[in-house]
Amino acid sequence: MDNEKAWFVRRVVLSVLFLVVVAVPLYPELFGLDEVTPFAQLAAFRPQGLVVVLVLSLLMLVRRGWRIAAALVAVLALVGAGLTAPRRLSDARPAPAGARVLTIMVANVLGGGARAADVAQLIRDHKPDLVSLPEAQVDVREEIRAQLQDQQYKGFTAQPSSAVESATSVLVASSLGAVTFGSEGATTFGNVVVTGGDLGPIRLIAYHGYPPLPDAVTTWKKDLQTVRRWCAQDPPTVVAGDFNATLDHADFRQALGGYCRSVGPTVGGGLRGTWPADQPALLRTQIDHVVVSRQFQPGQFSTYPIQGTDHRAVVATATVAG
Repeated sequence: MDNEKAWFVRRVVLSVLFLVVVAVPLYPELFGLDEVTPFAQLAAFRPQGLVVVLVLSLLMLVRRGWRIAAALVAVLALVGAGLTAPRRLSDARPAPAGARVLTIMVANVLGGGARAADVAQLIRDHKPDLVSLPEAQVDVREEIRAQLQDQQYKGFTAQPSSAVESATSVLVASSLGAVTFGSEGATTFGNVVVTGGDLGPIRLIAYHGYPPLPDAVTTWKKDLQTVRRWCAQDPPTVVAGDFNATLDHADFRQALGGYCRSVGPTVGGGLRGTWPADQPALLRTQIDHVVVSRQFQPGQFSTYPIQGTDHRAVVATATVAG
């Protein structure tokens, strides 16, 4: 083998190795690393990573010896962008005639750090049927409820431990009638299950998933398995809250399991990041979701700023046969 051919072979081999190095943090699930730190955390920012990789590949083209590697990673980035694009390009379908529309709001109040007046204003503006309030203890829930003026909401809080972040509260519009509040002990943080009243067979669940901290990825995964169980059950179900997971996490996609959909990505809002709220929109990722079972048709999805918390609030609608 002459020197030119040998150099070409080396370039190909090195380019493929470079491709693997770039692909591992972008698609750790392909290498069995999606539950390993730091890949479980990095996966949440895959769309931003794809942009960085694409820009890097274009810069690499200026060097002749790097062009094979540049082409490979460019293809990786473009394929990833193609898979991500439907989250932005999808449109909501019109609600069928006679369908029932539910409006759901999510606001992680950061243990009471969020400005209660901002949360209450969003409730007054959008009149949601259910408000999921991760990290809201009873006093925070009641402070928000007290500012709703003539709008009537019932409240309930589940807090399995003394840790503030374990508290999950709900506010439910009185128009839903004599609903029943409950909680299942299957998640690390509190969850609230709302049934009965004028909901009929519908079940509304306020949820806060454990974050994928370096020493707690197994706990994070276990909480998402509970979401999968809820989705797989028969009642028409809405799960709303801070999931601490994005559609780029394989565990979150497995939790949806073909039984549920996240409203945002389904209606073109999948790239509207909700955390961290103090960063520019391009640097945020969507970890707050309204997830609906197959009986629902996703409707609208919007996010809103709230002073004092690191999450943007979510307001979404979904329709179900009346």
